[in-house]
Amino acid sequence: MCLAVAGCSAPPLPAVTPDPYEGRNRSVHGFNKTLDQTIVRPSAFGYGGVAPGPLRSGIQNISLNLGLPSDIVNSLLQARPGAALENTVRLAVNTTIGIGGVFDPATAMGIEGEPTGYGETLHVWGMAEGNYVEVPLIGPSTDRDALGLVMDIFLDPLRFTLPTVEANVSTGVQILAGLGRRYRYSDTIDSILYDSADSYAQLKLLYLQNRRFQLGQTVENDADFVDPYEDPYGQ
Repeated sequence: MCLAVAGCSAPPLPAVTPDPYEGRNRSVHGFNKTLDQTIVRPSAFGYGGVAPGPLRSGIQNISLNLGLPSDIVNSLLQARPGAALENTVRLAVNTTIGIGGVFDPATAMGIEGEPTGYGETLHVWGMAEGNYVEVPLIGPSTDRDALGLVMDIFLDPLRFTLPTVEANVSTGVQILAGLGRRYRYSDTIDSILYDSADSYAQLKLLYLQNRRFQLGQTVENDADFVDPYEDPYGQ
């Protein structure tokens, strides 16, 4: 059934993404912004100031490696066996030669992988992006991607295979990787959150442009496209 649905074409994009939850979204945005200012940003700079670059890079590599099983599952759900195979080979190479994912020999070998998620799976199946939403602790999203985020959490193969201790370590690695990304993109994120006249509108615009580009819904030379970072909240 899943493979049959995967053949459906994506629905056309609306001229303007609906934002009927704007009042609630702005409240959540204010909460997220305060959380960033009081906890996330200071923690990111503390982590970035203490952890040397190679250590932060290694943790980021481990985080990406831990995400590959989910990428493989979603690639299969999207009826993309080539992407699933590439992600599988990347996982095998970086887990073995890369010593548990600390290093990234797969990229040097030209095996870059194809990151994806359940939000993209829903897109491939033909689900419209829906309304814009800002999620507490996570940041900008849409109805479709918020649902995809929940599904990614519950369908992550590692969730059912790792013992409790290892699962907690995995969570810790993901948190540190997120702080590393916040530190790495600090200039851009600070500019959007704290220098914009309307940080909510600016973040919404950039997120939607970036997300649609990731899904192939915009062209690379589009004059309106802006891709200053992969993800402002490091999801």
